[in-house]
Amino acid sequence: MNFKSQKMILNSNDGHRQRLRTRFLHSGLDGFLDYEIIELLLTLGTPRKDCKQIAKEAIKKFGGLRNTLNTQSVELQKIKGIGPSNVFGLKLFQAISERYSKDSIPKKITLNSSKLVANYLQKNIGLEKKEHFIALFLDSRNCLINKSDISIGSLTASVVHPREVFKEALLLSAAQLIVGHNHPSEDVQPSPEDVALTQRLWDSSKLLGVELIDHIIVSKDDYFSFKEKRLI
Repeated sequence: MNFKSQKMILNSNDGHRQRLRTRFLHSGLDGFLDYEIIELLLTLGTPRKDCKQIAKEAIKKFGGLRNTLNTQSVELQKIKGIGPSNVFGLKLFQAISERYSKDSIPKKITLNSSKLVANYLQKNIGLEKKEHFIALFLDSRNCLINKSDISIGSLTASVVHPREVFKEALLLSAAQLIVGHNHPSEDVQPSPEDVALTQRLWDSSKLLGVELIDHIIVSKDDYFSFKEKRLI
């Protein structure tokens, strides 16, 4: 093969892989066949070489996209044309996909002690300059289902109604409930208003069947638990 013919083949390969990349940038992987995805990945470590036939052979031998990606590097390299540099693109894509899938699964937050709840509240509202009253809705295993901001402002100025707290608890089918708020003054001792509110919420929890398991007051680095103090 003369130089002119080689140049024409290289130009053809460059044009083909550029079309693949343009398709991907425009519409993602929609419409891509399995072998085209493998081909695209192989080009990451294969400068100026046609990877189409290699990709088709890999799909045929290993039985589809998922199996090809899950194949060990040493087995992939048994296909003629696949070397260490080609494998890089395949294994990189596999690793990124696994990491993305893992990170996309919401991690359950378990709040099974007053200390854990206090830490959670301190991270969320411990540094706020105004009082934030929030409700934490839990399932029967103490896993957090949802968090709701009920009120912002001192409890003397912004009244927290039990109906606001328990409405979402019932909608979420929560088994348990924890309420908490911050004291910007950094004195975590409950005020008379705090005690009265806790009693109203406790009475409502008994009527509605959603257990109020704690009311925690936090500051930047301290907390008060009604449960720990046996006030609930």
